[in-house]
Amino acid sequence: MTTRRLLLGAGLAAPFLPLARAGAGTGPAGFPDRPVRTIVPFTPGATNDNVARTMARALLPRLGQPVVVENKPGAGGAIAARFVAEARADGHVLLNASAANLTIAPHLAPVGYDPLRSFAPVALAGEAFALVAVNNDLPVRSLPELIAWARQHRGALNYASPGIGSIAQLRAALLADEGGFEAVHVPFPGSAPAATSVIAGDCHLLIDPVAAPHVEAGRLRALAVVGATRWDAFPEVPTLGEFGLGQEWPGSGWFGLVAPAGTPAPVIARLNQAYNESLAEPEVDAALKRLGLRPEPLSPEQLARRLAADHAAAGEALRRLRIA
Repeated sequence: MTTRRLLLGAGLAAPFLPLARAGAGTGPAGFPDRPVRTIVPFTPGATNDNVARTMARALLPRLGQPVVVENKPGAGGAIAARFVAEARADGHVLLNASAANLTIAPHLAPVGYDPLRSFAPVALAGEAFALVAVNNDLPVRSLPELIAWARQHRGALNYASPGIGSIAQLRAALLADEGGFEAVHVPFPGSAPAATSVIAGDCHLLIDPVAAPHVEAGRLRALAVVGATRWDAFPEVPTLGEFGLGQEWPGSGWFGLVAPAGTPAPVIARLNQAYNESLAEPEVDAALKRLGLRPEPLSPEQLARRLAADHAAAGEALRRLRIA
């Protein structure tokens, strides 16, 4: 498959502020003593955004302060990640992280932060399912038919993603590589507009959790699930593994919370406890599952190990595909 080195956009070409920041230090004894800001790296309506808002509502009674969600999209999530990396390390500014901005984007271009050193892992919301979904007018009804069509119509297939450096882009590139066909990447400024493009027929394919409600409504057709098991919401849709695909893909998508490096351990522990207690609430569990997540409470140390493993695996895949 022909690929080209990808750039994350002119916005990242400017000089970066140093990662060292004034005021990083001990947190307040009564943390939190003001609203907590959760920075979302994608547009409203993206799965990342929906997860952040679900958890913000759940955290309010446990933290005793509002949790305000702020969207800072762009550059595969790198703009938001850099913003948080440079924030005061007191726990009041957090990043709703995902595979894109911590395990993929740093391999593609200078982003102004080190995903393994610039952040303190806090908590995991859960692993995320995704659907391989296509426009209803595409004459395929199964994943083998999609691969056969793409091989027959060489270079005709295109796929939408929520931006360069997104996990949706990497997954579609991996599918094309394993399936032995070529596909053209069409990036959008978020998952919602990417899905809209496939519904309208401007693009053919999307691999993203945001496809779920459109499949339920009949606006898109699901061909496969990305996940270790079938998705309970779509029990009739087979996994990639059932077709012998996706076995060597980097770790599945996940959503979680990280703080700036240097955030005091007691603050991290307080946030982790509140987050994991929220995950145990039946209403939160059900809401995250509707978004395509398998809720999974982790300690900060466990999340750090997962982040490091996924960062290494994503880098290897990007280099093999000649994307990085």
